[in-house]
Amino acid sequence: MRIVSICPSNTEIMAYLDLMNLVVGVDDDSDWPEAVNDLPKVGRDLSVDMDAVEQLQPDLVLASLSVPGMEKNIEGLKERNLPYVILNPNSLDEIGEDILTVGKLTGYEDRANRVYNEYHETINYYREKSLEVSVKKRIYWEWWPKPIFTPGRKNWLSYISELAGAENVFATYADASIQVEWEEVLEKDPDDICMVWVGVQEAKMNPKIIKKREGADQLQAVQQDRIHVLEEHLYCRPSPRLLEGLKKLAPILHPDIFNRK
Repeated sequence: MRIVSICPSNTEIMAYLDLMNLVVGVDDDSDWPEAVNDLPKVGRDLSVDMDAVEQLQPDLVLASLSVPGMEKNIEGLKERNLPYVILNPNSLDEIGEDILTVGKLTGYEDRANRVYNEYHETINYYREKSLEVSVKKRIYWEWWPKPIFTPGRKNWLSYISELAGAENVFATYADASIQVEWEEVLEKDPDDICMVWVGVQEAKMNPKIIKKREGADQLQAVQQDRIHVLEEHLYCRPSPRLLEGLKKLAPILHPDIFNRK
């Protein structure tokens, strides 16, 4: 098969299934695994060059609706009558289902079942381990600084928070992604702040930006220097790599439990 992926999380699912040999093209933002460096690029997620996609003669295009505006990609695929599937998970369970979907569509169901089981073994381990946490940390995830966007209850980061022995302070909002005011963050007064600006490398995320906001010095997380700059690619993409992010986050929040031998 000839597969074109037009979203980084889809490319990462192909990598987890060890099927990169089937991938003949990717979007410009797909940066993992290293194999993507040798593949034709078809543009950024919101401006995919559909002519370039068509020229690659794909048997299947792995599309997405994870970012507002991606709808036009679907329209472009339809116009050219290109075969595609939309992967648009919000939860860890839905990511697992996408692993099975891709395995079925590519003819590697057995491999996908194995990866799916390993994926859930990791989730179950952290679910059990998180039960040892007596007091959950309250996390504010900052997805975008101005205007402020943060994940809500349906977002995978709420699930990651729970598995790491914590809770997302904005999980009271049902949607996967929400816009909030800084005053609401002050009211929540989180124990920890996680900076994971979508599409921004961690080198460009400075905790001082948060500390300079009005009233920030009143926050526990600021007073105790609990602002964590995390790798965007491990927390902002709905792929199995989120579990790598979980493995990093859990010991930061509860070193006594998740670092225990």
